[in-house]
Amino acid sequence: MFLKGKTALITGSTSGIGLAYAKAIAGEGANVVINGFGDAAAIEAERKGLEAVSGARALYSGHDLSNVDQIEAMMTEAAAAFGGVDILINNAGVQHVAPIEEFPVEKWDLIIALNLTSAFHTARLALPWMKSKKWGRIIQTASAHSLTASPFKSAYVTAKHGLAGLTKTIALEAATFGVTANCISPGYVWTPLVEKQIPDTMKARGMTKEQVMNDVLLAGQPTKQFVTVEQVAAMALFLCRDDAASITGANMSIDGGWTAQ
Repeated sequence: MFLKGKTALITGSTSGIGLAYAKAIAGEGANVVINGFGDAAAIEAERKGLEAVSGARALYSGHDLSNVDQIEAMMTEAAAAFGGVDILINNAGVQHVAPIEEFPVEKWDLIIALNLTSAFHTARLALPWMKSKKWGRIIQTASAHSLTASPFKSAYVTAKHGLAGLTKTIALEAATFGVTANCISPGYVWTPLVEKQIPDTMKARGMTKEQVMNDVLLAGQPTKQFVTVEQVAAMALFLCRDDAASITGANMSIDGGWTAQ
């Protein structure tokens, strides 16, 4: 258990990729703070399961990360419980699919706030502790859309490109403190976020569900397979190892060859 004594905070971790991160990191003995929305009983069951696996503590934070005051409250609670956050994984995200001229302004604002701005706030609040300890890991769930674009996803593509730039900047500023910052950029992973965007894409493109899955979602992935949450979590776990101490400012593609084209 190489992360025993460390604390990880993972945003957007009550399901999907985020929960896979939490399980992988707890499996190496870390304290874990999970964050997100969902059924209270299901979240509590997952929290208890994380403690059973780690032999350490797992806390749940239900704060809304589109609000800076709530981000600050979450980070304060984590610091009060554990001293600080050693591993920060920014995974919280939301999506909306629509042509630019029809894109709701409030959806743009929400996507930028949650997918990009929240990562700035969590990082600025986590870094002082990491620097004082001369060790830290900041991992962003970016996307293949941090490297390329797709139509009808203006806010998401903008946020993910911005997240990649933010990560490079953090990597440079923290380089002499034993702190690394990297992006993981999956292609399409079968998660609730992906599943929920299918109806909007059907409407925007005039397609059936099967057409969206095969001709849109998997069209750009040469493997013609969805990435699994376990594959993404395994990359995050590797980035937490000392073997990865010289990997910083990188954008790790796990996209079935999408961005190789």
